[in-house]
Amino acid sequence: MLKPLGDRVVLKAETEEEKTVGGIVLASNVKEKPTTGKVIAVGEGRTLENGQKLAPAVKEGDRVLFDKYAGNEVEYNGEKFLVVHAKDLVAIVE
Repeated sequence: MLKPLGDRVVLKAETEEEKTVGGIVLASNVKEKPTTGKVIAVGEGRTLENGQKLAPAVKEGDRVLFDKYAGNEVEYNGEKFLVVHAKDLVAIVE
């Protein structure tokens, strides 16, 4: 499994429906990038100047909103994941 370093978080992005309300199938270049995802793994956090660790505010299993162009897409064991910095997470969806 992927184990993120520092303040990084591994997400499984949620894909949007590929059809419009009228039933038109959208081409992949027209679809919006997903901005919600499920937290798969969380790093230890960033190190502050005084040496203490500041852990990310999310935990595994949380559903989160993230910035549209945040992170790096990676493929691991045939699955696509998004690795983002904790600062790019906008909110926890409850």
